[in-house]
Amino acid sequence: MNCALVTGGSRGIGRAICIKLATMGYYVIINYKGGLQKAEETLEVIKAAGGNGELLQFDVANREEVSAVLNGWMEANADKIIEVLVNNAGIKDDVLLMWMKDEQWDNVLNTSLGGFFNVTRIIVNSMLRRRYGRIVNVVSLSGLKGLAGQTNYSAAKGGVIAATKALAQEAGKRNITVNAVAPGFIKTDMTADIDEAQMKQLIPANRFGTPEEVAHAVAFFVTKEAGYITGQVLSVNGGLYT
Repeated sequence: MNCALVTGGSRGIGRAICIKLATMGYYVIINYKGGLQKAEETLEVIKAAGGNGELLQFDVANREEVSAVLNGWMEANADKIIEVLVNNAGIKDDVLLMWMKDEQWDNVLNTSLGGFFNVTRIIVNSMLRRRYGRIVNVVSLSGLKGLAGQTNYSAAKGGVIAATKALAQEAGKRNITVNAVAPGFIKTDMTADIDEAQMKQLIPANRFGTPEEVAHAVAFFVTKEAGYITGQVLSVNGGLYT
């Protein structure tokens, strides 16, 4: 059975990606850290649409937990092959660098950049053995242009962008593509405190994007037809550039 693992898949962009991949025929493994109810809601939507999947709880920032849970799942589910990995889990904790606390730097870096390493190292081994895989990393406009108050978040996402390009070089011969999708301002919990009416004036498309539009871009990279595209960053931002 071909599976897709989506980290941080319980809500927002992650939920939209889970639902989209289910419509493509994948058995979706919805990773979540603490929001069980939201994760269950995502799985219910998938099943109601005729898809299937399961929940898998672990904190991507906790290396020991990721290793124990993921390796344990793979051993117990030999008939299920993780063909697609979407590294979506991430947090932001915005503050100017001069006031940033150690934990604000560590938590953001450990989740986005550390999480990428902790999860991908395990999954890519399986992909390399099977000589096929699709890895898509959800990054951010912040990782491309930088945003004031987001030195930690920009560093984390910028790091994942660079890692995407490096891993693409390593895995290309085994028919594994590694790409990134960089959302701009998307209507989610993470942007709920931003004034859309004011901010959209800066966006050529004159609106915030939807999680489904990001999921569509992820789905493109996942297709077999996108096999000659790797190491790329696709911006989904309504034309908002530096």
